Amino acid sequence: MAALGLSTAFSPPRGSWVAVRIRQGASNPARSYLSPGRRRRTSCAAVVRAEVSFVGGDEAKRLVTEEGYTVLDIRDSRQHERAHIKSSTHVPLFIENQDNDIGTIVKRQLHNNFAGLFFGLPFTKLNPDFAQTVKENFSPDSKLLVVCQEGLRSAAAADALEREGFQNIACITSGLQKVKPGTFESVGKSELENAGKAGLVTIQGKISVVLGTILISAYLFITFFPDQAEKLFELAGVSL
Repeated sequence: MAALGLSTAFSPPRGSWVAVRIRQGASNPARSYLSPGRRRRTSCAAVVRAEVSFVGGDEAKRLVTEEGYTVLDIRDSRQHERAHIKSSTHVPLFIENQDNDIGTIVKRQLHNNFAGLFFGLPFTKLNPDFAQTVKENFSPDSKLLVVCQEGLRSAAAADALEREGFQNIACITSGLQKVKPGTFESVGKSELENAGKAGLVTIQGKISVVLGTILISAYLFITFFPDQAEKLFELAGVSL
């Protein structure tokens, strides 16, 4: 399904975490050296990574209003245009993929005909300038509330920023789709919780969701298992 550009909603665990990395053979202060008559020795440096907090909508609002957190919206441009938190900063983690190699063209066409049509999902790729753009706008000690629609991208973005030295990062568990209406003042034609909905699903609701899923599954089955698909059609009295 990755070829279609489909995303899966993901909810990071509540609370927070601290990760510790051990780097071996780093240039400085961890360095490998060889002394006369001695074996090569390698020292290790333990790097304690910053704590990333996962919070609910009400706590997220408190962080912004009482503790001075700035909202960093990392969603794609289409979701941001539909609705975003007022006074937030937009730096997308994924950008539209306009590459023209044959593999990308095929994947983009397939995506647009199915996931794009039914769910309004753009065909995207990782933004190579994401971390650098954030660093140009914020210092490492800035307090950032990283938001996306479902919670997956914000967790990935928080991890990337933490590796760049940012120390005060929070994410909304399950994303903006789970934030109660009115929690944040928003800008756009849609409500924050509905900014991820587009395409035919907004017109025909669950019918299009089911139909789109069936068509995608059928297409993949025919593509990867043509012999089995032909037999099924023959049993149904359909000639390919």
